[in-house]
Amino acid sequence: MPKKVSIITATYNSAATIRTTLETIAAQTYSNIEHIVVDGLSKDNTVEIVKAFPNVKLIAEQDKGLYDAINKGIKAATGDIVGILNSDDFFPTNDVVEKMVNGFVSNNVDAVYSDIVFVHPSNLKKVVRYYSSAKFNTTKFKYGYMPAHPSFYAKKSCFEQFGYYHIDYKIAADYELLMRFLLTNNIKTAYLPITMVYMRTGGVSNQNLKSRWVLNKEIIKACAANGVDTNMTLLSFKYFTKVGEFIKPRLGLK
Repeated sequence: MPKKVSIITATYNSAATIRTTLETIAAQTYSNIEHIVVDGLSKDNTVEIVKAFPNVKLIAEQDKGLYDAINKGIKAATGDIVGILNSDDFFPTNDVVEKMVNGFVSNNVDAVYSDIVFVHPSNLKKVVRYYSSAKFNTTKFKYGYMPAHPSFYAKKSCFEQFGYYHIDYKIAADYELLMRFLLTNNIKTAYLPITMVYMRTGGVSNQNLKSRWVLNKEIIKACAANGVDTNMTLLSFKYFTKVGEFIKPRLGLK
């Protein structure tokens, strides 16, 4: 029996971008997909756009922020595999989910992760950054590295067994969850050499120096919670290696 995939999208005043997200999920060649949108009572026409897609399950209610909304979606999911596609992100091709499931099954793992691409928000064909998860290993958590979270798909049973996103984190709950799953509980994972998601630039974790400071403070907190010793100096090294992620698109490299 084919694996059922639940994709969670949290929205709040996402009318400017959500249609692209919805369309690329609806266009997937893999048919056994459940798409759950969790909306935090948007004041624009986000909900009206979502309702135009009849196969989408909509939860519209007050929440305590992004990670609380995502948790609601995961708990409501009925799929064997769960992943997240943010309301300003989208799939680059129509066979991405099919490739992900095939990789999941052929490797017999608890979770998979792959690569993502950042694109210019006003020109979705303009690639500005590649984020490859190919060289990730769990020893890199202490240096501020993690697999590309938007490419992470895991068995729902992992969330049920090891817990959900901690909502006391403002930015780095994804970092803490990945540490908890991959390092602390050592679930079986596989890297898939595919581009899973296109992301518009301008995410909250890199908006300004204050956001980066909060992010790094929360990474230190996540590391401490999972028994890893780190500090601001170690975390600062990741910014030097990120330069290559911006240079490669300019050179036409991947």
